[in-house]
Amino acid sequence: MKTENIVLMNMAKESLKGKWALAIGTFLVYYIIIGALQTVFRISPQTTISISLFSLIISGPMTLGLAIFSLTLSRNQDARFEQIFQGFNNFGTSLGAYLLMILFVILWSILLIIPGIIAALSYSMTFFIIADDNTIGAMEAIDKSKKMMDGYKLKYFYLILRFFGWALLCILTLGIGFLWLAPYMQVTMAKFYEDIKEEQIITENI
Repeated sequence: MKTENIVLMNMAKESLKGKWALAIGTFLVYYIIIGALQTVFRISPQTTISISLFSLIISGPMTLGLAIFSLTLSRNQDARFEQIFQGFNNFGTSLGAYLLMILFVILWSILLIIPGIIAALSYSMTFFIIADDNTIGAMEAIDKSKKMMDGYKLKYFYLILRFFGWALLCILTLGIGFLWLAPYMQVTMAKFYEDIKEEQIITENI
């Protein structure tokens, strides 16, 4: 039986108990790194192309690192700050998955906005899958995410909408609230992944 979204959110809060400082600090470093690159764009426009390429190259491994960190928190295991850099240990797959996801979403969005959103939802579990299996290939992980999200895309979309109100409140705090919301949302997504993964295993064994 699928776990209700509100239950997944409460489970995420339980997993974050006593670990909020670690989670906030880790996400803060992530956003500082990404934000620093964006700042360089504004200060030195002539370096935009090289910095854009660098940003694109590190985004895949950093996204995988966040998935590893969030899954560890979700499983109530020993999460560590340096896990956000572990994605670089699987550089090729994480970069390939990131670029392919962007390409596929763009191609679907050319048709209409809705197909682009559906594609993004379909690929949303890709980095959790790679975090769980560092031997899997980029395209294989994307395909597995599509199969895993079959029948769950609407549920996942509703879960994202549950955070929309919180996001608006965070804007009122000049963005400071996102330091709490980002790890809460990411760990909830990890809980969602764990839930549908377990459901898939049960279905396959029937």
